[in-house]
Amino acid sequence: MSRMICNIYWMEMNWLVYIAFDTFVMNWSLQLILSTAEFMRVTIQEAGNMDAAITSKFKARATIAINGEGHEVKLDEEETSNFRDRLLPFVIGLLRTAKLPAVLRIYRDTLTADMKTAIKTAVEELLRVLCAQPLDSDFVAGERVVDTDGGSSSLASRLRSLPPESFVQLLKAIFMIVQAHLARASEVKKTIEWIICHLDDHYAADSVAAAIALGAAAAETASEADGQITTFSQFSPPSNFSRGFSIHEKGNDVTTMSHLSRNFRADILRENTEAVFAACDAAHGRWAKILGVRAPIHPKLRLQEFLNIYNITQEFITATEKIGGRLGYSIRGTIQSQAKAFVDFQHDSRMAKLKAILDQENWAEIDVPDEFQTIVTSLFCPKSGTTGHADDDSAVTATSQTEVVQSSSDPSMVDAGVPNISHNTEQSDSTSTHPDSTAQSNDTNSRESGRSNPRMLSFGGVSYHMVNCGLILVKMLSEYIDMNNSLTGLSSEVVHRVVDILKFFNTRTCQLVLGAGAMQVSGLKSITSKHLALTSQVISFTYTIIPEIKRILFLKVPETHKGLLMLEVDRVAQDYKVHRDEIHSKLVQIMRERLLVHLRSLPQIVESWNRQEDTDSQPSQYARSITKEVGLLQRVLSRTLPENSLNIYLMQSSR
Repeated sequence: MSRMICNIYWMEMNWLVYIAFDTFVMNWSLQLILSTAEFMRVTIQEAGNMDAAITSKFKARATIAINGEGHEVKLDEEETSNFRDRLLPFVIGLLRTAKLPAVLRIYRDTLTADMKTAIKTAVEELLRVLCAQPLDSDFVAGERVVDTDGGSSSLASRLRSLPPESFVQLLKAIFMIVQAHLARASEVKKTIEWIICHLDDHYAADSVAAAIALGAAAAETASEADGQITTFSQFSPPSNFSRGFSIHEKGNDVTTMSHLSRNFRADILRENTEAVFAACDAAHGRWAKILGVRAPIHPKLRLQEFLNIYNITQEFITATEKIGGRLGYSIRGTIQSQAKAFVDFQHDSRMAKLKAILDQENWAEIDVPDEFQTIVTSLFCPKSGTTGHADDDSAVTATSQTEVVQSSSDPSMVDAGVPNISHNTEQSDSTSTHPDSTAQSNDTNSRESGRSNPRMLSFGGVSYHMVNCGLILVKMLSEYIDMNNSLTGLSSEVVHRVVDILKFFNTRTCQLVLGAGAMQVSGLKSITSKHLALTSQVISFTYTIIPEIKRILFLKVPETHKGLLMLEVDRVAQDYKVHRDEIHSKLVQIMRERLLVHLRSLPQIVESWNRQEDTDSQPSQYARSITKEVGLLQRVLSRTLPENSLNIYLMQSSR
């Protein structure tokens, strides 16, 4: 009987213990759930209030600073202290139960999802405002998608329909929202690091140390159980904890607990850091996706419009990398890819435009507008500190015309990039010296004499006569320099494009003038000495500014790329020099050809000298013809070429 009573007693006691244990587990689980929920509320949900404030501010069209510093979100010292005090008890509770690493993983996923949702919500709400604004008059017609179905057009199509200015405003708002979330995440990261590592003199230092020890032991027990659900006994504190948790009773225990605590701390800090990393990656991914939607549009923008997008993206990258501590490879790749596409598109459009202008060029002199002289003065004229180099360039420019004497008969002048004029000598000569051409030139000169001298383009103390295509090239070169200065990461690409356009201009000009191609494409009746002289001026000017172009462009080029690029630029400069010398040789050749034509009548004149009676006091026909043509050539060229160069050509042609 007594044994039966004892058994019943122990059964009741076990049942009471089981009920008590079950109640404790339920309360503990409930507390854990509440702690986790409160942790999420404090760390994430309160940041959502800032999203609404930013969106409302934007909808009210308040000014949003483009500078990244204007977006910075920081807590002051009092707010930081209050935030730490709010987070401390939840962290201690999660440390005791060894659940902080797991909660931080949940926090990372929640933070990432919340970041994506906040960006998407902001884009949807702001697009309603931006798409309702009137279309910018400068925006390319046909590129804006009109929402005719009551707002059901896709988010992507509405993003593509935004004018550049509105799209930049949208990016500013996203920038502020992302930075608000990342600032909160960064503060959570710093707070957890402070609790785990820097709580030495705080009133809760002992509690945190005990919680870490408990959590480390619990985590080790759970690990040994191969991930199975741990029992209450596994999570129960050691017997000596109730007496003050002295871990110095045994040397072995001290070493073991210290090792477990270090591993536990490292696990927490790793998960803590990964949460911010993941949030930054999510923000970078969303920003890159938004840019990618508009990838077909951005290359067609004007330089300043694209730069606004490019610069705010760079500021976004810098700000988020500063908070997150991780490089944004995806977003950097996206913006660099779009910048390269922009340079490629701009280059292709300029090449097509220049080809069309060259094919329509009539090679007539025009007045140089002030705009182009301002471009040359601001970009290429020597600044203080570079006077010596500029003077050298000017000296080369002033004396380069005389080099024709030594180089005109050198066969090495004909470069692969410049067509050999010998193939078109007969056609060019016949058209240049035909009596009709002479009359045409004479009439042109008579008309020109009735008006004032045209304005010329000055550089390095030398003035140059210009034609339309030469001024267009100057404008394009200034635009390439602007791209080079603004998109410094693509300086090497810009230099390649400048080399391409200089090569094309030189080669095509040679084909049209020296090769007489302008007679077919432009409808010129002949290629006259006036055309040759004007072409010489344009080529000489371009050849003269190439050193300055190289100096300006190479300020931004990385050292590793400078060697090969310098060789390419120097090769182009040599091609221009060859082309210029070929034109000068052609002018000399024209005069020599006319001299040879008139020399055929010289034997008849010699025979007349032997006559005893010569009553004709007038100069011979030979003398009159050759004098007339030399005088005509001198008058035509003197209006275009420098005096010293003209004298050299006339002397060279008489040899």
